[in-house]
Amino acid sequence: MSKYKKELKLEPIIAGKAPNLSQLNAGHKKYIYKLRRIEISHVNQVWSTDITYIKVEGSNVYLAAIIVWYSKAILAHSISNTMDAAFVTSVLNEAIRKHGKPEIFNTDQSFQYTSNDHTDILRENRIEISMDGKGRATNNICIERFWRSEKCEIVCLFNFESRKHLKESINKYICFYNFERYHEFLGYLKPMDVYNQKLLDPKIKGRKRKKSLSTSFSWGDILEEIFTYHTICVTMY
Repeated sequence: MSKYKKELKLEPIIAGKAPNLSQLNAGHKKYIYKLRRIEISHVNQVWSTDITYIKVEGSNVYLAAIIVWYSKAILAHSISNTMDAAFVTSVLNEAIRKHGKPEIFNTDQSFQYTSNDHTDILRENRIEISMDGKGRATNNICIERFWRSEKCEIVCLFNFESRKHLKESINKYICFYNFERYHEFLGYLKPMDVYNQKLLDPKIKGRKRKKSLSTSFSWGDILEEIFTYHTICVTMY
């Protein structure tokens, strides 16, 4: 196997040690996790958010995003050199301005999300606050799965020359993810298509909707979309 790897010039992608993105503030109020055993049945029922890091020119920059649990669409995102409260509140304000507000908003317990700047926006909009248990990243599984897709499909495949280059690439990828990428959980529909359709008919239960719409695709369409995505990646860089 090593012989073939050498001949094909294949090298593994090895992630370095991740920075600590979940720094706590003992003086901030923490909220209980409210998503255990809850049925996700419609859009804008639950949103969640998180921060990840990306290497650019040997240093870290940070990406924050908000995902809607029902359709898995990314509603807002931003890139910053710092992880302060202003960074995450700007993403939250953008999502509310563009898409209304959720019933429940879930975060981890890091200081940005427990800060008054962030929680005040949620309380003022009468949004129920939910937070992961300490060390329980799986409580926020939807955004964690998006990070995995983002890392595997773009971040770990390319070297970003500048923050501008990274921002342009992430914007294109999230646009592709929302509007072009088929999602297995959604019956091979696209996240933003499901999001927009559910806004028009919020009373239809998720499983029924998934079954009734899952016949609207073909494997040929999916393979064509995969080819189109890799073409986008080539032309992007």
